Amino acid sequence: MSQTEELIVRRDGVAGFLTLNRPKAIHALTAAMDHAMTDALVAWKDDDAVKAVIVDHSEGRGFCAGGDIAFLRNSALTDNGVSGLAFFYEEYQLNHLMTVYPKPIVAFIDGITMGGGVGISQPAKYRVATENTRYAMPETGIGLFPDVGGGWWLSRLPGRLGQYLALTGARIDGSEALWAGLATHYLPVDKLAEAKARIVGGHEIGGVLSALAVTAPEPKLAAHATEIARHFASDRYEHILASLEADDSEWAAKTLATLKTKSPQTCKVALRQLADSAKLGSFAENMVMEYRIAARVLTRPDFAEGVRAVIVDKTNDPKWDPATPEGVTDELIDSIFAPLPADKEWKPL
Repeated sequence: MSQTEELIVRRDGVAGFLTLNRPKAIHALTAAMDHAMTDALVAWKDDDAVKAVIVDHSEGRGFCAGGDIAFLRNSALTDNGVSGLAFFYEEYQLNHLMTVYPKPIVAFIDGITMGGGVGISQPAKYRVATENTRYAMPETGIGLFPDVGGGWWLSRLPGRLGQYLALTGARIDGSEALWAGLATHYLPVDKLAEAKARIVGGHEIGGVLSALAVTAPEPKLAAHATEIARHFASDRYEHILASLEADDSEWAAKTLATLKTKSPQTCKVALRQLADSAKLGSFAENMVMEYRIAARVLTRPDFAEGVRAVIVDKTNDPKWDPATPEGVTDELIDSIFAPLPADKEWKPL
């Protein structure tokens, strides 16, 4: 077993464990954690004794709250995003490595699973939700964008669910994650230790998880599937807002009010990101696109301002720039998605 302050890497039976260990930060990912996970996965890839990889967390109320947002904001404000972009580059390499990994990965997404936490769990073959799961891609609220592969995973959900989750940043629970296809199994928290023990003992993973799974509660979001599909049908943000404005239901009014708190720039970026990703043939191509977006969005005004308002000062009064959807021009969006110089483009490991 090797242990750093932030990540516990160990072997037990036929399994390699990557245990996130920053409980005070809800296990938010640092560069050191990304490095340690990548190093372990590379080492285990050709180790015949390792049959599976388990990604979980130590104590605390969540699996992973995301990336190290304070570090990224500091980079945007002090070094023109250079260190932040290096963080993204390596994080995206980890996301890609997990997506193409030849051995089964099991992610136990118990508790808060957001942003970067989605990035290291969604590539797993098995994604185990619980009654504590709170799953979200909340980046529109801080002026970032749903990265770490969000374009790939969200664009492939049915019924425009991905567009709804990307724009609103809605938190969904374990039953809703299972219903949406973002989780593969739903287990009670008190069965997780037994599930891990059986996997460690060499039992077939799918069989173990199916045997311990219980029937999830009725997913509340399912009741709004028709409205989501209708109102979020367009890839044009103004059309989505107009559709919601024309609906006098309480759900539409609440959804519209939520969207009006989000960064207009990020909402337009997310819609373009998902639309473009749906046409791509590989996860690597998606990450090339997302890195281009990150290279521009990290140092644009909305990110530092969004983090200030939501996370640093907690005033929830971001002053977005541009302030309106109409102010976010097609030319601006095109510039955010434009290719980087050849020597600056993202590449997989």
